[in-house]
Amino acid sequence: MTADSCQVDFYVLVNAEQTAEEVACRLALKAWEQGHRVIVLAADDHEATALDKLLWDFPVRRFLPHARGAAAADIPVSIEIYGSENPEGRDVLINLTQQPVQEPGRFKRLLEIVPEGEQQRMASRQKFRVYRDLGFESATHQLT
Repeated sequence: MTADSCQVDFYVLVNAEQTAEEVACRLALKAWEQGHRVIVLAADDHEATALDKLLWDFPVRRFLPHARGAAAADIPVSIEIYGSENPEGRDVLINLTQQPVQEPGRFKRLLEIVPEGEQQRMASRQKFRVYRDLGFESATHQLT
């Protein structure tokens, strides 16, 4: 895929009551319900473990089939750690890290979540510039 075929969306959190991880869960659920195969990219093993636990309980009364790493080969939502080998056949990537996604054109959708903290906002601005310089157009959504 190329910059023309990948849609990049930034979801800006403006409400302290919701976390980036909760938004990632909602976005992953919505993508799965629309027939997509999803990667949720975590910064490290600790964050991936916390996200795995959250996905069992959130959203409430909903089931989202997910797994980590190699166990996720046939599961719709895969939790991966930044820098690891991403599984093939995924078309949506939700990035929870402060790093830009390498080769974003491999995906139909790239979803960036922008938390309220100043450091995270600065990292998101940098990611926006990286994607723009690669030829990707981005849309921004304010989540209240």
